[in-house]
Amino acid sequence: MRLRPTRLRWLSQIIFFSLFLFLLLRTGFRGSLHAGGSEIRLPYPVQLFFQFDPLVALSNALSSRALYHGLLWSLIVLIPTMLLGRFFCGWICPLGSIHHFFSSLRSERKRGKQLIESNRYKRWQTTKYYLLVAALIAAVLGTGIVGWLDPFSLLVRSLGLSILPGTDYALNAVLRAMEHSRFALVQMVGSGLHFIFGGLLLSFKQPYFRQGVWLGLVFIFLLALNFRVTRFWCRALCPLGALLGIVSRWSILGLVKTPERCEDCNRCLLRCQGGDDPIGGVPWRQPECHLCLNCIDDCPEHGLQFKFFPAQKSIGVNLQRRKVFAGLAAGAVMVPLLRSTPGFAVERDERLLRPPGALDEEYFLSRCIRCGECMKVCPNNALQPALTEAGLEGLWTPVMVPRIGYCETSCVLCSQVCPTGAIWEITAKEKGWGPTVGSDAKPISLGTAFLDRGRCLPWAMATPCIVCEEWCPTSPKAIYLQPAEVADVEGHLKQVKQPFVDPHRCVGCGACEYACPVQVRPAVYLTSIGETRSRTNQILLNRGMEGTR
Repeated sequence: MRLRPTRLRWLSQIIFFSLFLFLLLRTGFRGSLHAGGSEIRLPYPVQLFFQFDPLVALSNALSSRALYHGLLWSLIVLIPTMLLGRFFCGWICPLGSIHHFFSSLRSERKRGKQLIESNRYKRWQTTKYYLLVAALIAAVLGTGIVGWLDPFSLLVRSLGLSILPGTDYALNAVLRAMEHSRFALVQMVGSGLHFIFGGLLLSFKQPYFRQGVWLGLVFIFLLALNFRVTRFWCRALCPLGALLGIVSRWSILGLVKTPERCEDCNRCLLRCQGGDDPIGGVPWRQPECHLCLNCIDDCPEHGLQFKFFPAQKSIGVNLQRRKVFAGLAAGAVMVPLLRSTPGFAVERDERLLRPPGALDEEYFLSRCIRCGECMKVCPNNALQPALTEAGLEGLWTPVMVPRIGYCETSCVLCSQVCPTGAIWEITAKEKGWGPTVGSDAKPISLGTAFLDRGRCLPWAMATPCIVCEEWCPTSPKAIYLQPAEVADVEGHLKQVKQPFVDPHRCVGCGACEYACPVQVRPAVYLTSIGETRSRTNQILLNRGMEGTR
């Protein structure tokens, strides 16, 4: 039996989407960070799709004046696009496949003139090119905000920080109810499903992410737009699609229309994904075509076919000069405006705690594409998407929230999965959170802990408590205890051990704040001051300038 081209495309979409979902689910650690003694590494290349993303590679090269290792693999996508066109959008892109699926639901539900007309080319489809121009100009000026719209960043951020945690919670709730059922059969089925899903889908422990509901609602809204316009995201907003559309303008593979066979039935528009006008009587718009091949499959007269070096000419990207200049101006103006606010350089949020290995803030923001990989992989759920901590430019970049989770001593997983080098890849030895702390070795520090004596139980309430000292992982400990004699409310003297912080030993792991039993606002809290990545954000300036001497 002969396999039709459209079915080959379906098979390709299923394979690549399954691979993407598998790698996303594997972007998480399920073992013990203290087992063995060798460095923990993920067994799968979870950042694979980012390495194949030409938009990530180009923006990274423009913003950092270099290309992070692995991003050169994007040529595997870019070079064939020059020869074949936007095959990536129609055959590989997982986000495109999701939009394709929801658009097909609309196509089955609503056919006729309205669907045919909506699949004609529209001028608003050029919006993605202007967004691409603005994002690349912003990258030249040193910011990675292209990650807000990059399809892989959007998909990982939406699924990894919202949809999957929600699914995890719902599945656990259903399975727990089944396992506690009064019926033995239901209990057995629940246990079996828990065993299956526990290895395939469920997280090691329930993750929680700030802004998860909003990230999920934005994603669902984009999917819902497919019921109005076929693949609206891909046609109007996707900057990667715009980049591939520009590159595909010189493709040697093109659509050939045979006018004498065309009966103006317009069936070729029923399932057109790109809005590229495959109908007769008008030129074909090559940069918009996703090579879905639906038009060829639907033509009853076989009047459409793809050929190499076609004689018929197509229309390229038709942009308005004023809008191009507007995109250039938007990208050029955005970065100075964002970075002229006090929060960027002189009044940083004291809770702007970046992961270990993160670059200094300026360079971090130029490389970070807000993909959420580091947040997804963090075993303690410590990394969260930023809202206001880093200003508008830092929206959805990773920040550590110690009250939710702390940074494990031997964990460097976030640096392994970062696709752009915003978090530089380090080893556990380079991190240095072991017995070397306090010696000549200089460990990576995320910040410094401070004590609020007005809330600390031994200081303010004459109540014994040594939790922060017990949880401190450094050796020698950064939090040490001194015996003291204090009076309680009735005037009776009591012996307690009061905690103190040694800032030279503190690495800013956040374990003390995480474990502090004082609720609402802990008595020990972590701030970014003293972080290794900054030479100026120091308790004493000369401490940060030692490396410059």
